[in-house]
Amino acid sequence: MDEQTSPSDAPTPDRLDELTGLAHQLLDLARLGHAERLLAYVDAGVPVDLTDAQGNTLLMLAAYHGHAAVVRGLAERGADVDALNDRGQSPLAGAVFKDEQAVVEALVDLGADPDAGAPTARETAQMFGRTL
Repeated sequence: MDEQTSPSDAPTPDRLDELTGLAHQLLDLARLGHAERLLAYVDAGVPVDLTDAQGNTLLMLAAYHGHAAVVRGLAERGADVDALNDRGQSPLAGAVFKDEQAVVEALVDLGADPDAGAPTARETAQMFGRTL
């Protein structure tokens, strides 16, 4: 523990349940493409690179589910467009795999690295006969 925290600062079990529930709701908002609600939470202080148990960020989940507006909004707020999940996958590779062209275009416009992760977005595109 650092000098600024003590055992009394630790959240109670009820508070942990509440925070865990909120995290799950936020991850669902990213999956479902609810940009306005999700971005309001981020603007209020939710970490823009919040991850699920598999290391998928809010941006990764939005990208994989085809929500370009959420991807752009999160990136504008500082989300890492190249953050890899625990399997080494990038948001761009996920969007290419799912053939989410609007998301692919958004991520490329935002500077996502087509060679990040494994397989890379470039390799994924080649595998499925798609272009970046």
